[in-house]
Amino acid sequence: MASGILPHQTHPRLALAAAFAAWKSLLLAIALGTALAADYDTSTSVFFDVVYGAGARVPALAHRLTRWDALYFVHAARRGYVYEQEWAFGTGLPMAVRAVLGVARVLGVPLDGVSEPVIAIVIAHISHLGAVLALYELTILLFQNRRLAFVASVLHIISPAGLFLSAPYAESPFACLSFLGLLLFALSIQNGADGMTRHVTQVAAGAIFGLTTLLRSNGILNGLLFAVEAIRCLLAFVKAPGFRQVLHLVAPILGGLLVAAGFAAPQAVAWTRYCGTDIDKVESRAWCTRLVPSIYGFVQEHYWNVGFLRYWTPGNIPLFLLALPVITLLLRSGIEVSQDPFKALKYMLPVPSEPQRLFVRTLAATQLILGIMAVTSYHVQIITRIASGYPVWYWWVANNLTKELSGWAWTTTVFMALYGSIQGGLFASFLPPA
Repeated sequence: MASGILPHQTHPRLALAAAFAAWKSLLLAIALGTALAADYDTSTSVFFDVVYGAGARVPALAHRLTRWDALYFVHAARRGYVYEQEWAFGTGLPMAVRAVLGVARVLGVPLDGVSEPVIAIVIAHISHLGAVLALYELTILLFQNRRLAFVASVLHIISPAGLFLSAPYAESPFACLSFLGLLLFALSIQNGADGMTRHVTQVAAGAIFGLTTLLRSNGILNGLLFAVEAIRCLLAFVKAPGFRQVLHLVAPILGGLLVAAGFAAPQAVAWTRYCGTDIDKVESRAWCTRLVPSIYGFVQEHYWNVGFLRYWTPGNIPLFLLALPVITLLLRSGIEVSQDPFKALKYMLPVPSEPQRLFVRTLAATQLILGIMAVTSYHVQIITRIASGYPVWYWWVANNLTKELSGWAWTTTVFMALYGSIQGGLFASFLPPA
């Protein structure tokens, strides 16, 4: 693949950074080029006039990349969560933008009026590069194969998510923290990890996965790793009871609770605001009295029509067809790797330890769950961007690219590059899909 052009054998990280810069330059050039034509939708212009004032100077790139859901993220970063429907969007990115703004003010850095989208775009780019490097290190750790690691990381660079990984969206930070969390979890199950290192690293992974859940609700799926590890440790305790086995069990439980906390914390804040002490002063919302009073679930259902089979309408058939290639990749790779990682990745995978094998199989199962949920319950077209934070399908395609007769894998790679480029032009023009 890119190995003939980039010196991945001698300077792999530098080569990845160069590939990243080249791909981002292309996508950003496409985005800026769309300014030559009129936008399909004027929501961005109206948004900046309302939020920042009619005379605000908006950088061209910020204008091109603040599209679709990015309007909600930037608004939340600027003014907080004002409207109920905004709670459909994770609090992680707005919090990060406000944190950077706070640090900049303390340091006396001059900021113009339109800072939030610019900072969010910078966060997206830094996070995407971080995700590329974290995926490389994770793959090296698990498979001890530099070529597989390099190719998989390049595939992440040209992900079908395209400009969503450059815009004020949560996808890049989500992928970065997900891969970093997976790297820590993988380190915790290495044969050489001593007890304290294992426990601390595993809990740290849980904390990072909790942050991913602040960014995107599907981060809660990372909790499956801790559930599986807890069951494995429980079985070991039953087989040979002892204090050491109890400690091994505590770490995944704590890690899993931290993952859950990332989802529960914003729900608790929203409950306090809409259902708490001031409930007598305002009209109580319907979700406040539910068995599980989650504003996220209510908002997704009430405002965005998200739910089981709700998207299965004739008018959405084109969107299902658009998502079909990525859905196919997720499901096929997920099924094969979850059944037998050694067989599915046999051209690259050395004989793993049982914890490593279970780790990879669990990741594949998580990816399968995501794919099934996308087909049955999500706005299906978003799978092309949220799949960017899941590593198994990158490994699977990268593995198949090494085969002599891997026409479909090369076709997949070409599709990813073309889709990302075309999607970039559509996104920057405020055209669907989003």
